[in-house]
Amino acid sequence: MSDRPTVAVLDYGSGNVHSAVRALESAGADVELTQDRQKLLSADGLVVPGVGAFAAVMDALNATEAPRWIGQRIAGGRPVLGICVGHQVLFERGVEHGIAAEGLGEWPGEVTALPEDVVVPHMGWNTVTPPEGSVLFEGIEDERFYFVHSYAVQKWDFDQSIPQMRAPAVTWAHHGADFVAAVENGPLSATQFHPEKSGEAGQKLLRNWVRSLKN
Repeated sequence: MSDRPTVAVLDYGSGNVHSAVRALESAGADVELTQDRQKLLSADGLVVPGVGAFAAVMDALNATEAPRWIGQRIAGGRPVLGICVGHQVLFERGVEHGIAAEGLGEWPGEVTALPEDVVVPHMGWNTVTPPEGSVLFEGIEDERFYFVHSYAVQKWDFDQSIPQMRAPAVTWAHHGADFVAAVENGPLSATQFHPEKSGEAGQKLLRNWVRSLKN
């Protein structure tokens, strides 16, 4: 029996996710691309990929009841990692071309267009600024990661006035404006960039996450 952590990659029609599957396997996980409820709930980790428009991704997720399984995992303290639009839909809503769509609402905030005076999509390598003590970015704090997006969360709205509430760890990047590049919040983590396309730095990040599944 393998002692490698098991990871389910959510299969809901989000384009080519096989590079993510291969990267997670290289990071030390036994990986399956699936939409089977039992496998999504029982795996050590769940990865929610996403490419395309916010509203279209939410429609596809809702069509497969994925929000229910994602929510059950988070409520049970079971790790979930969102990537790209899979990161964006964890916020309250997204606004693209004037059309607003509700997100999963795990974090407060709105996904909006990057500033008009910069080249979009923001495509290519960029540095990030992770917080002290980050698990995802341990050992890769000064590396660059690969982004492909025109929308982002540019304002972090978490209410930190209540001392009993532990604020999530937020990593920032900049392209015309500061935007949220990653969030770590107990069992729930997400990256705006594509770790599976970010070379050795991305592999290290995925190894950090896979390693945390057995902690």
